[in-house]
Amino acid sequence: MRRFTLSLVGLSCAIALSGCALPAPPPRAGAPPAGLTRIRLPMSYIPNVQFAPFYVAVERGYFAEAGIEIEFDYSFETDGVKLVAAGDLPFAVVSGEQVVLARAQGLPIKYFVQWYRRFPIAIFSLKERNITKPEDLKGKTVGVPGFFGATYVGWRAFLDAHGLSEGDINVQEIGFTQAAAVQQGKVDAAVGYIVNEPIVLEANGFAVNVFRVGDQVDMVANGLITNEKTIEENPALVRGMARAVLRGIRDTLADPDAAMRISAKFVEGLQPDDPIQKRVLQATIELMKGEPLGASTAAAWEKTQDVLLKMGQVRTKLDVDAYFTNAFLP
Repeated sequence: MRRFTLSLVGLSCAIALSGCALPAPPPRAGAPPAGLTRIRLPMSYIPNVQFAPFYVAVERGYFAEAGIEIEFDYSFETDGVKLVAAGDLPFAVVSGEQVVLARAQGLPIKYFVQWYRRFPIAIFSLKERNITKPEDLKGKTVGVPGFFGATYVGWRAFLDAHGLSEGDINVQEIGFTQAAAVQQGKVDAAVGYIVNEPIVLEANGFAVNVFRVGDQVDMVANGLITNEKTIEENPALVRGMARAVLRGIRDTLADPDAAMRISAKFVEGLQPDDPIQKRVLQATIELMKGEPLGASTAAAWEKTQDVLLKMGQVRTKLDVDAYFTNAFLP
């Protein structure tokens, strides 16, 4: 997402996890400060105010206090999963369903901090379409970015929660053009992130109806993963990472304005008074709220696994303890 003055189509492009993403900043030269371990952290998205807790943790020295110097890597989510599983990197930011998919392939990753406490996917439409309840989607055309990833998993979970199937709906793959496709009437509704596309439409003057998947389905959302080797060989590093991120989350919840100002130092072109980005941050805060911060539950992992089993994306049911640990939380 960019500035308020961008067109709707331009904004849709900026929020896509595609070639529209901003390039990652070049790595800093030289060794990290004495006593700090430099860690490259895949973020799975472009630089954005959504990552305010991480920026706050850097700015206020929480990572440094844990002996960590962070280098943000804005690449694709699956790349982070593979790099952590291979032991090339110790941590990455991913969505919960990626952990289930990875463990099904035998990859030794583990989720240890829940950043978003609610699944961030939503189904949205223009109010003029009069889609006010889930059953109104029957016979309608719904756009999905693709038949993969958190958006599609969230979509399928939403359908299942309301006794619907894709046979009831005309589902079209539209790439990362959801906001523009809805605004232009190419689809009746679309699936996207609650902190992105619905805010883009509303900011451009379009009234929308929104179904939040997290209101109906308790699945594991975005958080931090590590690998079994790092847990075994360097538990202090994992604990320090968890503590720093949670301090950043608490500070962001307590003072969004300060978090906005700090984020402007990390996101090119972001202005602290940008009205769209303030709404993005507030929507992100709503996803983060809830105690205990950082903890995920066995029930949520069971639900996430069950959704993927029903979709046929995994075939074997595992003990959910394989997916996560809360042992490193303060």
